[in-house]
Amino acid sequence: MSRRWIALGVLATTMLMTILDGSIVTVAMPAIAEDLGFTPAGLSWIVNAYLIAFGSLLLLAGRLGDLLGRRRLFFAGTALFTAASLLAGAATTPAVLIAARFLQGVGSATATAVSLGILVTLFTDARERSRAIAVYSFTGAAGAAIGQVAGGLLTDALGWHWIFLINLPIGVAALLAARTLPADRGLGLAAGADVLGALLVTGGLVLGIYAVVTGHWSWAGSLAAVLLLSFVVRQKTARNPLMPLRIFRSREVSVANVVQALTVAACFAFQVLTAIYLQRVAGYDATQTGLAILPAAVVIGAVSLGLAARLNARFGERKVLLTGLVMLIVMLGLLSRVPVHADYVTHLLLIMLLAGGFGLVLPALTTLGMSGAKADDAGLASGVFNTTQQIGMAIGVAVLSTRAAARTGDLLSAGLGEPEALTGGYRLAYAIGTGLLIVALLLAYTLLRSSKPVSGVERVAVRAEVGAS
Repeated sequence: MSRRWIALGVLATTMLMTILDGSIVTVAMPAIAEDLGFTPAGLSWIVNAYLIAFGSLLLLAGRLGDLLGRRRLFFAGTALFTAASLLAGAATTPAVLIAARFLQGVGSATATAVSLGILVTLFTDARERSRAIAVYSFTGAAGAAIGQVAGGLLTDALGWHWIFLINLPIGVAALLAARTLPADRGLGLAAGADVLGALLVTGGLVLGIYAVVTGHWSWAGSLAAVLLLSFVVRQKTARNPLMPLRIFRSREVSVANVVQALTVAACFAFQVLTAIYLQRVAGYDATQTGLAILPAAVVIGAVSLGLAARLNARFGERKVLLTGLVMLIVMLGLLSRVPVHADYVTHLLLIMLLAGGFGLVLPALTTLGMSGAKADDAGLASGVFNTTQQIGMAIGVAVLSTRAAARTGDLLSAGLGEPEALTGGYRLAYAIGTGLLIVALLLAYTLLRSSKPVSGVERVAVRAEVGAS
């Protein structure tokens, strides 16, 4: 096997580990709350501490990869994530676990931000890059869903600590294999270490996500807006900007990032809320919840790895993207009408299968989002693309969970029973998610240009290569 494809395996494995860790805690949260004594409000920080660190540091990490060397940053991030996983698995208090989750987010951001930059420099041929992105996107698309399955099984079989300790052998293996990644010296700090810009964007993103999570818009939201606006102004005037605004001159890059933020906001919230619905309303345990979501994980993986590259090559990323978004709209639209006492086969199985639309959406968006990246800015473009993904996830969980809780409270006050009130809250959240996806579809349809399908001869070659892989 080519050294490049071994390197891709290292990148994909680390991507799977870090993305999986963002969702693996979902089905274990009730067990963690009972064991460590989390309050209902404090429990959300098990997820949010990770997402805040991850989403707010991706841009800085991506640029540092360009300056200091992407392999060096990848190694450091993977090492920190692995060490923080050990700390999380050994946590005995809420404060220690939240701190460990924040450190996991820092390590994950550092490794993930440079991964796509390494990938696009490894695979310069268009068809090979399409295959590589399909493999990489498979790990991202399926990782969150697989995390819920693994989280349920590990929690019931070994205890919640093992949802974090399982990262240790994977992380060590990735570190040992990291030598297969291409060595790069980087441009050097003198080429563009915009420290002020880094402080502005990181502070703005941290405060912005904090405002969404806590609802402290009066001070945190206002200050976040000031910092982010100052960051944009800084990028126009800085000699060596952290995020050169030229990367947004490409319509495909700009629109793909917006569409991705809207899509992951709806879909990650779907995964979190559905897991909670199955446990709090349907009465599933952690393992049953993981198994119930397993069809979604399988179909996402099968579509993104087995079909996405071929469909993108034949029909173009835009058409594949639109098809996937329609599937996801139908999925959340059906969930917005889910009954209190849902039968799995009748009401939920089709919904899990429609999740395969995400396996179409993410590879197409990844290709479009990286389409304008040049060699020196590959880490930056990777950081921007991953930043929009993580911020979308954080905002989606915060907004939809908050609206669901508020609706549930209103229904309880009106005299409804707990199952009916909870279901009403989840229905509203799913309806909001459906609206986000409709906006994403309209943006993609109106603003993304049609991508040119490959010729018949090229299509045969792509089929042969994908089949060989």
